[in-house]
Formats: sequence, C-alpha cells, structure tokens
Amino acid sequence: MNNITNKQNTAHYFWGNNCSSWLLQDDAQLSIKLESMPSGTKEQWHMHEIASQFFYILKGQATFYLETEIIILNPNDGLNVPNLQKHFVANESNEEIEFLVISQPSTNTDRINL
Repeated sequence: MNNITNKQNTAHYFWGNNCSSWLLQDDAQLSIKLESMPSGTKEQWHMHEIASQFFYILKGQATFYLETEIIILNPNDGLNVPNLQKHFVANESNEEIEFLVISQPSTNTDRINL
C-alpha cells in the first residue's frame, strides 16, 4: 500500500536558527528532507565522508558555499554536493527559502562539522 507523505504527517525538527526539516524519507540508504530557512540564516561549514547530497530549490534563493566557490540557486535549480566536499547553505535573501535535500546514503551518522 502506498502512503502519501507531506509536512503534516511526517517527523519534523528545528535546526540552526529556527530552520525546519521534515523527514519525507529517512532510512540508512536514502534520506529525503524538505527544509526551510528564514531570511538571514545559515549552516556551519561541514562535510560528509560517505554521503553525497543533491539540493533542489523549491522557493526563494539559496547561496551555497563549496570550499572556494559560491553558487546561487533559484527555484527549480539543483546542485550535487559529492562526499568529502566542504560546504554550507545560507539564506542571504529577504525571504524564506524552501528546498529538498536528498542524501545517499543517509547523513544521520555521517556529518563532520568544521
């Protein structure tokens, strides 16, 4: 039987400075999260030893910092971040951003804060 997953029926948690994450799928092999970040918020530098991640912007403009590169993504833009690449995402715009984070395998035990 197929089950519909959405913000109302899945696990939610807060991270950083009032940022949100909804766990659309979360098992050892694949993690799919819907995340939102208020204006002016950002993650800290980090990397994943094993997992690669794909970010897909649904709403707003996200700024990604990748080692020595800065990439700005708009709605319907996606970005692959391979394992071992130092990175973080920031919302430097005046509106909330919303995006999907797809990680393979899951990053639950695979995050190194720098």
